Amino acid sequence: MRAAGWSVRARLRDLVAASDPGLLRLAAGLRTVGAIALTLAVLSLLGADVRHLVAGAIAAMVSTFAIREKQRGRQAVTLALGLPVALASVSLAAVLHSRVVGGDLFFVALIFCAVYARRFGDRGTALGLIGFQVYFMSLFVGATVSALPQLWGVVAVAVASSAVVRFALVPETPAGILQRLREAFRARLAQLVTAQLTLLDAGPDEIDKALQDVRDGTARLNETAMMIQGRLEEGTADEAVARLVQRRIADAEIAAERLGLLLLTARSAERADTLTLHLPGAPVPPGGRLPVQEESTATLRRDLEALRLLVLRPVSEDLGTGLAHLRNRLLGYRDEENLPKASPAVQDVFRGVGEAARAVLGLRIALGGPQDDTDDTPSTARSREELDAEDAAIDAGEEAAEEAPAGLQRPTTRAAVQVAVGSALAIVGGEFLSSQRWYWAVLTCWIVFINTASTGEILVKGYRRLLGTVLGVVAGLLLAGLVGQHTWTAFALVLLCVFAMFYTAPLSYTLMSFFVTAALGVLYTLLHTYSLSVLVLRVEETALGAACGIIAAAFVLPVHTDRRTNDLLVTTLDRLADVTEAAIDQLSGGEPAELLDKARDLDQALADLRTATQPLTHPVTPLRARRNTARYVVALLETCAYHARSLAAMAELLPTHPSIAADPRLRRAGRRILGNIGMIAARVADGRAAVEVETGASIAALLESDLRGGSRYGRITDRVLRHLQRLDEAVVGLARPLKVPVAAPKR
Repeated sequence: MRAAGWSVRARLRDLVAASDPGLLRLAAGLRTVGAIALTLAVLSLLGADVRHLVAGAIAAMVSTFAIREKQRGRQAVTLALGLPVALASVSLAAVLHSRVVGGDLFFVALIFCAVYARRFGDRGTALGLIGFQVYFMSLFVGATVSALPQLWGVVAVAVASSAVVRFALVPETPAGILQRLREAFRARLAQLVTAQLTLLDAGPDEIDKALQDVRDGTARLNETAMMIQGRLEEGTADEAVARLVQRRIADAEIAAERLGLLLLTARSAERADTLTLHLPGAPVPPGGRLPVQEESTATLRRDLEALRLLVLRPVSEDLGTGLAHLRNRLLGYRDEENLPKASPAVQDVFRGVGEAARAVLGLRIALGGPQDDTDDTPSTARSREELDAEDAAIDAGEEAAEEAPAGLQRPTTRAAVQVAVGSALAIVGGEFLSSQRWYWAVLTCWIVFINTASTGEILVKGYRRLLGTVLGVVAGLLLAGLVGQHTWTAFALVLLCVFAMFYTAPLSYTLMSFFVTAALGVLYTLLHTYSLSVLVLRVEETALGAACGIIAAAFVLPVHTDRRTNDLLVTTLDRLADVTEAAIDQLSGGEPAELLDKARDLDQALADLRTATQPLTHPVTPLRARRNTARYVVALLETCAYHARSLAAMAELLPTHPSIAADPRLRRAGRRILGNIGMIAARVADGRAAVEVETGASIAALLESDLRGGSRYGRITDRVLRHLQRLDEAVVGLARPLKVPVAAPKR
């Protein structure tokens, strides 16, 4: 019974960890709801009326979610600075309450300063957000000069409650977040192996869904790896330990992605270079079975189950004799003599299982320290020796800072001007709709500019906010009818909506807007201003604010989606060239470089590009040809990134791995790949650039022709050659959709 209870708890814990990496969304929701609840409790004990309770709830919410810094000390300083900013904001709102023109002009100036402050980092962003939102709160509750003393007290209570919840009730430390992210990575890795198991057994009618699950699992694993990368510096005191964890996370991610590709190749009887590009409906053997003997299929299924068990067992627990035996068997597949009799494609899958088991072993050692090695086989012992040698070779490096653009070309300056113009339009238009609630249009205009960088992104965000608002109005009508004038029931519903808002915000902007509007319907009820016309006005003001934001983005210092995506595409190609050049140089005998950092920079650039292309790939876009081109280009870049990451990981093994050694002939192959990446980047940056992409002999042939009469490949492994060949083909493949001429092969 105790074992069964542990199993259920472990599964639930892994499910939560995988769905919310680091429990960041859960913590943000609990922290905000806790701050609001504590504020309401204190204010009710002090005898505050409903209007001040609403003001306190909004102020507590703002002072909690505005703080984004990772170090607790910096959070405390920012929160302390936020109090005088909030007090000044509410005071100015009250003073300007009866001065329409002056108040509007100041509001526009405040909006400009709040957005411009983002250039000063997380603290500037937080203080700007607090200043704007508290001013908005003052307009919402109708702050006046006579009510200022009470409002000052409300704001002070809200900020104090936020501090108590943040630092005492729901504490958050960089080390604790990093630990939870590690657990999330392990849980998501187990989910990916489960999806790969499903892909192995899927029939013809199920393979498309199974393949999509593997794609999604791979993307979620990469997302968690990048989140860990962003937390390593603050969450780990020892730089060497941080580098070790970073390396082991990268190894496990690459091994899991490669295992999925090998499984896909074996299933579809055709080469798979990337999970993204493999189209649904690929040839599948009759009956949905692998084209191998039944015995090999059963063995592969058993070994994938064993790999999943190794991943699922918590690092803090001893593996035990049974799981140690499974680990030894899987690591044995790294030796050719231990591979089962099967087709070459399926034998590659077994090799992939062995490499994945090695990555899991390295991950367990990095996260939990030395493991029991009493039951090790020679294959396992050799894997440990390789891991130990790699650990000893890890060293830290530094990256050069990039020069930021200045003047109006600075993103924060441009956004500040655009938001100020859009807000001015929203104020004028909002006054025509309602002289009392025009600020909803300004709020929408402000929000659609947050975390957006092009006209297309603003258009998509405005559409999603409007959709969420319309749906939220319907929910607000229902909730307002249910609660009536029951104050504490209404506040309980508001807290639920606030928690849902923060929990769903990273997942769906539409859902977040839905919960915000539903909560506002209840707040209007508390303020005795609820009516159907008010909620309809909310939709109208939202539509107006989104339209003003789009107009400002389109005509004031515009950054068109094409320009934005081209800039990010050039950045991604530059990062791809950096990783490839550094990896090839190290594989050719050059000096060691910070390859994993460069690989993560490539991942981040690709993620930014993927986000920027959302307006082009959105289902409602009328330009179907551009949508297909954007998807195809991103998919090819994901292929390039996978092979570049794999090369970088193998290059870092050079000092320690017996089967990988430097080969200077690789530089010739690298020149063609890097030259082609540069040509494509130049053409994207300048459509008139006279460039051509070079094609010709395979990578293996280039190596062979460099040293005639010598060994064909030297000591470089077949895997390095395969990754180079696939990378070369994918880079050349980018030329056609990007309209880059391809030179005829040289004879």
